[in-house]
Amino acid sequence: MGSSYVVTGGGRGVGRALVERLLGDANSVVVIEFDPSALEWTRTHPAGSRVIAVAGDAADEAVAERAADLAQAAGPLAGWVNNAAVFREASLDIPSAREVLDLIGANFTPAVVGCTTAIRRFLSAGAGGAIVNVSSHQAQRPVRGSLPYATAKAAVEGLTRALAVDYGPRGVRVNAVALGSISTERYEAFLSGQEPSAASRVENEMGLLHPVGRVGRPEEVAAAVAYLLSEDASFINGAIVPIDGGRSVLGRDPEEA
Repeated sequence: MGSSYVVTGGGRGVGRALVERLLGDANSVVVIEFDPSALEWTRTHPAGSRVIAVAGDAADEAVAERAADLAQAAGPLAGWVNNAAVFREASLDIPSAREVLDLIGANFTPAVVGCTTAIRRFLSAGAGGAIVNVSSHQAQRPVRGSLPYATAKAAVEGLTRALAVDYGPRGVRVNAVALGSISTERYEAFLSGQEPSAASRVENEMGLLHPVGRVGRPEEVAAAVAYLLSEDASFINGAIVPIDGGRSVLGRDPEEA
C-alpha cells in the first residue's frame, strides 16, 4: 500500500495534472473539487479506488476532515496540496470593503483550512508530512484589477513561511509554488474565443512576459509540486518556488517598445 495525498481544486487544470502525477507508485489521492461535474473523470479512471472524489468547498472544515479521513483510510497521509482558487476582478473603488474581504477569503481560507487539517493529522500520526500551497507571481507583482487575488496569494506565502518555522521541528515541511501563466482549460477557452489575429497577439504577448518564450504546462507544475512533496526535498522548508518560466524576474526593457 502506497501513501495518500489530498489535492484541493483537483478536478481540472493544474490540480488534475498533479493528481495524475501523484497516483504513481501505488499512491492514493483524494480530490476535493467544488464543481461535481469536474469529478466525472474519477469514475472511470484506470487507478480505480485509488482516486477518491470529494465534492465540496475546500474552505469548509467538514469537507477537509472528510477528505483527510478518506486519505488515511487509503494509506498513510504523506502530503496535502492547497490548489483551490478563484479569480474575480475587484478594486477598492468599486465594491464594499466587505466584498473585497470576502474575495480575499475565497482564496485564503481554503489554504488555512487545508493546512490546519493536514498538520493536525500529521502530528497525530507522528510521522510528519509535507504541504504545498499554490501561490502566484501576482503575490509579488500584481496585475491591475487583481487586488483580492494578489492579496490572498501574498497571505498564502506568509502563511507558508510561518508554518514552516512553527512545525518544521515537528517533522512537517510547508512550501509554496508561485505560478506564472499556465495553459489550463480556462486559458485555452479564452484563446479559442478570440479572433485568430487577437489570439495570436495574446500568445505573442504571453511569450514576451515569460523569458522561456511561452506559458507553462500543468504537467510542469505537477512535477515540481510532486518533488516538493517527496523525500528528495526533505531539506526544503519555507520556500516559495517560482514556476513561471522566469516571469517574476523579468524587467521589460522600455527600449524594446
